[in-house]
Amino acid sequence: MPVSDTNGERIYRAVAGDKQSTAYTAGEALNALTALLEGDEFSTLLIIQSFRPDGFFSAEQQQRLSELMNLW
Repeated sequence: MPVSDTNGERIYRAVAGDKQSTAYTAGEALNALTALLEGDEFSTLLIIQSFRPDGFFSAEQQQRLSELMNLW
């Protein structure tokens, strides 16, 4: 997930249970986290969500989805 460091710069944090890592890119954070995991802890679920309009969901559709999710 993108977060800000103490200087206000964007960095990325990867979290798995009680282990976490931070780096300047999402890939670096994931690689560092993977190195911390034991063999039996390692399974991967990677979710990347940009929250920007794209070819599948326009800005209007994303706004409507947000409204519906808030009602739910």
